[in-house]
Amino acid sequence: MSRAPQAPFIAVVFGLLDAASPSLAPRSAQPTAQQRSPEASPSLRRSPPIMAAIPAESPAPGPPHPPSARRRRPCAFLSFSAARDRFLRSRFLSAGLRPFSVRLPSPAGTTTVVHLWAPPRPSRRPVLLLHGFGASATWQWAPYLRSLLAAGLDPIVPDLLFFGASSSTLPDRSETFQARTIKAAMDGMGVRRFAVVGVSYGGFVAYRMAAMYPEAVERVVLISSGVCLEEQDLAAGLFPVADVGEAAELLVPRRPAEVRRLVKLTFVRPPPVMPSIFLKDYINVMGSDHIEEKAELLHALISDRKLSDLPKIRQPTLIIWGEQDQVFPMELAHRLERHLGDNSRLVVVKNAGHAANIEKPKEVCKIIVDYFEESDSSPSTGGRYIK
Repeated sequence: MSRAPQAPFIAVVFGLLDAASPSLAPRSAQPTAQQRSPEASPSLRRSPPIMAAIPAESPAPGPPHPPSARRRRPCAFLSFSAARDRFLRSRFLSAGLRPFSVRLPSPAGTTTVVHLWAPPRPSRRPVLLLHGFGASATWQWAPYLRSLLAAGLDPIVPDLLFFGASSSTLPDRSETFQARTIKAAMDGMGVRRFAVVGVSYGGFVAYRMAAMYPEAVERVVLISSGVCLEEQDLAAGLFPVADVGEAAELLVPRRPAEVRRLVKLTFVRPPPVMPSIFLKDYINVMGSDHIEEKAELLHALISDRKLSDLPKIRQPTLIIWGEQDQVFPMELAHRLERHLGDNSRLVVVKNAGHAANIEKPKEVCKIIVDYFEESDSSPSTGGRYIK
């Protein structure tokens, strides 16, 4: 078996794998002048409320709200993480996407805002990209934009609540609330039907959206997403953590040692040296917002979770999994495939762990693009193949 090349430290911790390689799309896929136009804005349509107590009014996109605007960075010019954040935002802009902030209807005295990136006028096949735990959407999806655009797809990339610039003062922390919020934001952007791709935690939200809105979600791609897990799996030793509290410590790191542990669990060949100065910078700049809320998201996700309560979605579903995933072991991939039956397909990516989307961006992006191109001419079929 061939060994995966060891990822450099900067690539692993700061997501530079995409910057170290050429664009995944040919030069002919550069966005047109119309796509680049910053003056264009999406048409708005009336959206249903995200919960019964909310008045039925249309979400309205406000002025562009960059993900880093909320963070205090008195020494940002000395911060590698802040510079990286600006660079990734510039990649989204150069791909033709623009930032929007959609303020959703909320009960009096509360606020819910979703920040997202989208083409000024989504007019082709919309694909909703949902990130996992980490800094923000730009850090996980930048390597995929040009290939998706070249394939005739319009990527729409939101920050989930309590990541990046998306937030809510409401107390709900369930993936159901995340799903309602993102769906309301899509309605506010005038996008009624779309495919959805979710990585890890984003896959939980994607699955819930598919179950709640079958008329809107056409196809589903789940990457390293253990939606079939049960709380009892932790006590049974299936995961590297024994309870929900330890899971929160792992996925919401506050100290360099915790970041090192997370990197070692999510990458097949993590870097041997991870200097604390860089890890502290990342935590201070990109990982210091909404710490308690993120921990609450994990508690809501895992506590009392049972497979018997998980609905079976009907959309064609592609499951992508890193062969050596230690966070969500392969057992969960096979469990999900069995749960969905012939309407699903499992692709196992060799020499990749939980962060397969970062370790193998070209391979994972090609799998996604091929899946959507195939759907144009033939229906999805069950089966399993290894990439």
